[in-house]
Amino acid sequence: MNSTSSTELRRRVEDRIDAWRICVEHVVETEGSILAFGQRDNQSVVLKVIRNRGDEWRSGDVLSAFEGNGVVRVLDHLYGAVLLERLKPGDSLVSMALTGGDEQATGILADVMGRMSPGAPASSASTVQEWGRAFERHAAGRDGQIPKPLREAAQHVYSRLCASQSTPRLLHGDLHHYNVLLDSERGWLAIDPKGVIGEPEYEVGAALRNPYERPELFTAPATITRRVDRFQRELHLDAGRILAWAFAQAVLAAIWAVEDGFIVRPDNAWLALANNIRPMLKGAVDA
Repeated sequence: MNSTSSTELRRRVEDRIDAWRICVEHVVETEGSILAFGQRDNQSVVLKVIRNRGDEWRSGDVLSAFEGNGVVRVLDHLYGAVLLERLKPGDSLVSMALTGGDEQATGILADVMGRMSPGAPASSASTVQEWGRAFERHAAGRDGQIPKPLREAAQHVYSRLCASQSTPRLLHGDLHHYNVLLDSERGWLAIDPKGVIGEPEYEVGAALRNPYERPELFTAPATITRRVDRFQRELHLDAGRILAWAFAQAVLAAIWAVEDGFIVRPDNAWLALANNIRPMLKGAVDA
């Protein structure tokens, strides 16, 4: 980030601290945001200021629409900044999944998904159709990192799913182990939504391709089957559509990685996941 943008970011953080009357205790910088932990009116809070316009720029609007149902509560927000209740201890589901507790972590993810019922619309949310335009952008380019037959199959499945959705609604859009934290009073809660309008089966896709440190875990056919069975059973979803969305989304995630400037090698875990799911589709949609 150049000095001008750093100055602007610092000004935005200071403006929100003053406007929202936050007594700051410490600040943490991440790749995508500045987090200021502190107090407001004797309540522990976290100020999150997004560095650049992108998926999380309007996350406050999306979180507010869920009205605290399964998500961290929003105290104030505007585009590019959000003031949140502070979750304590704030541990994520990642360590549970990585240390033999993947079945328990899957159950918690399903519970959070089930509690995340939006109470209000989020005008800033995209649709799954809009997110799927990345397939067209990639097809129009000359990048060859993602095998063309796999990309075409995923695009076909994604298009078929978009056209046959039932009861689309506001979804988190990026609900996985890193974005579910523990609060000692409220239990497990979702954070950092991207916000997308789609059917509930779409929501499961991000969880099936995480935690990313353990591709040998989430790409294993036994894990895929076990996780999908749990989500289907607890949320009363269509297992075939969960698998089909997960297949197409895994390829879409790899496309987004290419768009973000990352190298996607033939052994990429998301492509491996897509290749392992594809034989499981069994005609749910053509692939």
